[in-house]
Amino acid sequence: MDNGVGCFAHVAFTRSQLGITFVQKSDLSRPRTGARRALVLAGGAISGGAFKLGGLAAFNRYLANASVNDFDMYMGISAGAFLAAPIAAGMHPMELVDAIIGEPTRLTRFEMTHFYRPNWREWVERPLLLARDLLTITPRALGALARSLPSALAATRRRAEDFLADPGVETARALAVPLLDELSQQAADRRRVGYLPSGLFDNATLEAYIRHNLERNGMPNSFRELKLTTGKSLYISATNINTAQGVVFGHDEDNSVTISEAVQASTAIPGFFKPARVGPPGREQDYCDAAVRKTAGISTAVRHGAELIVCYNPFRPFVNYRHRPVSSARSSIADLGMGVIINQAFRTLLHSRLRLGIEKLKLDANFHGDVVLIEPTETDQRFFQMNPLNFWTSAAAAEHGFQSVKRSLAKYDHTLRKILSAHDIRVDLDAVGDQLLPPDDERRHPTGAAAANKPAEASKRRRHLRVVGGGRG
Repeated sequence: MDNGVGCFAHVAFTRSQLGITFVQKSDLSRPRTGARRALVLAGGAISGGAFKLGGLAAFNRYLANASVNDFDMYMGISAGAFLAAPIAAGMHPMELVDAIIGEPTRLTRFEMTHFYRPNWREWVERPLLLARDLLTITPRALGALARSLPSALAATRRRAEDFLADPGVETARALAVPLLDELSQQAADRRRVGYLPSGLFDNATLEAYIRHNLERNGMPNSFRELKLTTGKSLYISATNINTAQGVVFGHDEDNSVTISEAVQASTAIPGFFKPARVGPPGREQDYCDAAVRKTAGISTAVRHGAELIVCYNPFRPFVNYRHRPVSSARSSIADLGMGVIINQAFRTLLHSRLRLGIEKLKLDANFHGDVVLIEPTETDQRFFQMNPLNFWTSAAAAEHGFQSVKRSLAKYDHTLRKILSAHDIRVDLDAVGDQLLPPDDERRHPTGAAAANKPAEASKRRRHLRVVGGGRG
């Protein structure tokens, strides 16, 4: 470790089909029992969020003497913020799974209408505004021309005569441009909003869902109160649409909004959702998806002193080996339509930024911790084919995420054991189990592996419930 990079760091920067990337810069021979641990959850929309939830459940079972609820800090971006908020407050990953695809217990069911709530108001108001302006601006513009100087009227008359004498593109343009300029000026003087809606849907329902479920379980909806009652630091980022700057919400960052409002701001996918207007009355700001500025937010965790960072990013580009003779039957992504191409382009954009951040962290002489980056493999065709905004793929995405992480844990169990044990975390690969959710009959009457896994899951839930309760006492 002469260069400050641990013996496993080379794994992180070799192009391969890895599902886990390591940046290992600590001295593993010296236990770091007091080191701060951070769980960083990137975005992923609906399918990516469900994929990540299944993977978190697998990783949680893998931890023998801890759970994902035992980290010191949580960082959430976009869909990751939607998961990080309840997990930081004490919700077990399987309780979130049950709320989405199973039998809800502590959380209410997450319905399709929570995600697809049309932006009704703007879809009605904006066309009416356009119709009003078309009826009022044109007469105002003509009146303004009539009130112009005689020279302007004379020039307009000459252009009209030229057009009548020689109708054509040039004479028509010369006649129309002054009128159009006046129309544009009148519209600019009167218009304060655009004629197109700011988004197809309104994600205020996501804010209401998080707020309601935190309140019904006696969990704080304030960053500062969460820190005081549980000792956990929660950070959620978003992008200010007016300044194009990123903002981090947290107890020692911007705490002008509630946790649920921060989730709304962070998940406002541009175009799909209208920007989220949140903040103190009279000082509200408009925010859009945090992923516009950042992919994961590992740097925020490092800045706040995290020495073990587990980051889960479900979005990475799909590597299509069509050019290889052995797979010539596979179609090119270019042949699969605009939606698939856009999907690949955005995955590439998000993933390249994350990789750049990992490279910078590798070279950061001030960082002496460890990073475990969990992702799907680059050849995971099944997950790539899932529409990120399709609610109906949630169950399949969650199970696939579970299986993806399970395979990665098995492949890199040796390396993970060394890194996590240095941070006083023991692991048990056998406890992961075979699937995320057992068949329905096994859920009612657990037998075999399902029954064996149930006590361990219940024990972890009881442990983190005591932590939350103790914080309030």
